[in-house]
Amino acid sequence: MNTKVEAGAPQAQPAQWSNVRELRLFVFALFFIFGGITSLNDVLIPKLKGLFTLSYAQVMLVQTAFFAAYFLISIPGAEIVRRIGYLRTATLGLLTMMIGCLLFVPASSTAAFPLFLGALFVLASGITIVQVVANPLISMLGNPGTAHSRLTFAQAFNSLGTTIFPPVGSSLILGSLATIDPKTLSGAALAAYRTAESHTIVTTYLGLAAILFIVAVAVWLHRNRLKEQHDTSGSILHAFGLLRQPRFALGALCIFLYVGAEVAIGSLLVNYLMQSSTLALGSVEAGHHLFYYWGGAMVGRFIGSGLLRLFAPGKVLACVAAGAITLITISANTVGPASGWTLLAVGLMNSIMFPTIFSLASEGLGKRAAEGAGVIGVAIVGGAVIPPLTGALADRGGLHFALILPALCYALILAYGVFARRPLRSTSAAIAVSH
Repeated sequence: MNTKVEAGAPQAQPAQWSNVRELRLFVFALFFIFGGITSLNDVLIPKLKGLFTLSYAQVMLVQTAFFAAYFLISIPGAEIVRRIGYLRTATLGLLTMMIGCLLFVPASSTAAFPLFLGALFVLASGITIVQVVANPLISMLGNPGTAHSRLTFAQAFNSLGTTIFPPVGSSLILGSLATIDPKTLSGAALAAYRTAESHTIVTTYLGLAAILFIVAVAVWLHRNRLKEQHDTSGSILHAFGLLRQPRFALGALCIFLYVGAEVAIGSLLVNYLMQSSTLALGSVEAGHHLFYYWGGAMVGRFIGSGLLRLFAPGKVLACVAAGAITLITISANTVGPASGWTLLAVGLMNSIMFPTIFSLASEGLGKRAAEGAGVIGVAIVGGAVIPPLTGALADRGGLHFALILPALCYALILAYGVFARRPLRSTSAAIAVSH
């Protein structure tokens, strides 16, 4: 039987709740997977920087290749959702991620940096598709009045992935980073070294490919459990008309700034913590410390999902943005443990930013939620733009100096929190759950 569950309507029948909860578990799993895989870039960056003797600006092309997928794939991903539905699209995204992981095999065999970038782009294309599915879907699986809290709680599973994956990835990928200096090698010896070292990357991503295949099969088997209503009239490019709404347009801009700032800091953290002026850690230990950055975001999201039920989301957003600016300022102007740990603590401030900005921008979209998610997905390209600019600042003035750019991003997010502190009336968005 089919039972319609209307976002905003009471959902009192146990059978309804049982099925909605099951669907939420699928979405939570998606958040966990794409969050964890994305965070592995922070481990890949120091590895590839050492292997290919790259500058900070050059190695940040890892993030450019990865987040460029959001710019190119988000709108097509939203169109796919409109045509075939959320769960079928999620399956497609997971299989694309699997292919991206498998492409690390030829990249390793040739030990060519551009091929690693290509593999990352395909992997990120799959993640983009999955994220276009996950964000609006979790918002619709319940009352729109608690969408901010629900999306923040789901993002906590994203943070759980970003907390668990980097320490494991550091042990697998960075273990031999400091044993040989590639600058002392040349010719065939250098090529052989790069091929051997890149095999540690391949092993990690082959394991991920196997997991992604299993999850894709599980989602596909449940593809008919969700009945959806979408506005399929007109071209998906009409989604950009949503940018005429100031609240949505500014929210998309803040997603651009937030993702750019978060990724820039995460990408530089291993090298930042290895400096004698901060914690003077080895590469593996510095990689393990990413646990605190992403773990802070995880803890903050579980706490934030409760706070967002008590306080206006815009006000909470403004407060955490102010906290991030304060911590960055302290880190940039101190040395030793104070400098290292305050930058790690920015993860706690990041916690509720993405889900809160997303839900503030998406209020009132109703059946156009998938279109809005596609446009906001394009804005995630900030992760491709801000990190290379931050890397260029680091090459010019050092890592401490480079933190000025993420701080400016958070300042604009603070302003948006103040602007969007009053809620809009949400449009009812109906979905149906099949039993």
